[in-house]
Amino acid sequence: MRKPPLRKSLGQHHLTSGALTRPLVEFLGPFSEDLDRVLEIGPGGGVLTAELLAAGARVIGWELDAGWAVHLRQALPDPRLALVVGDALQIAWDHLRPPTLVAGNLPYNVATAILEDLLPHHKRVPKAAFLVQKEVADRIVATPGTDAYGSFSVLVAAWATPRLLGKVKPGSFRPPPKVDSAFVGLELHPPPMPDAEMPAFVAFVRQAFAQRRKTLRNSLGAAWGKERAAAVLAVAGIPERARAEELGLGEFLEVFGRCERK
Repeated sequence: MRKPPLRKSLGQHHLTSGALTRPLVEFLGPFSEDLDRVLEIGPGGGVLTAELLAAGARVIGWELDAGWAVHLRQALPDPRLALVVGDALQIAWDHLRPPTLVAGNLPYNVATAILEDLLPHHKRVPKAAFLVQKEVADRIVATPGTDAYGSFSVLVAAWATPRLLGKVKPGSFRPPPKVDSAFVGLELHPPPMPDAEMPAFVAFVRQAFAQRRKTLRNSLGAAWGKERAAAVLAVAGIPERARAEELGLGEFLEVFGRCERK
């Protein structure tokens, strides 16, 4: 069976062996009658798809490339596999049937955007696991004070408990990418404040990291004014010279709460 060409414009790098996906499959499983539905983003040639089916999952493959969707249907004529040709950035997460697990080998250029769309939907998605560029994985699991820690790390922590599941070298893909990759697992949970307040919290965290080399007082002062920023940080017990990269989720919540009351 002739395979479609891999398109660089879509960031297509397919795994060469199903054995490589075991950390991801094991994180999502074991599958049961009540929890066996997996939405797989970008199934491509079906390496991960075949492993999920073999482990007992029912798979909805969401594939942007129609040529690969046709190939996958022919290669895996399993009745437990359904296919959708569409853009993962347009998935209507709030219409997803709960509970649904999510997995995928995410294109490097849209991985962060897909994750940001998914994270708020813990009521529908209890767990998700992805293969992403190692740099993205490092940001997902980063802790305060580390080089990879940033606003994305804080927002992931607000909606999920992340775990690094394993690393993958470029030679495990066809064609090989120029960077290392990694598997990450996410256990989604409710955010630490009402859903209606989360957009404001997200904007606050991004403002805090907007000028990474500056103190938190100066970063927040650009939006609030320096006097107000200094007063809020003082009440929250945050040192005047602290930077955003030094604060954990709990401290950001404390500062945000003080700001809302000030």
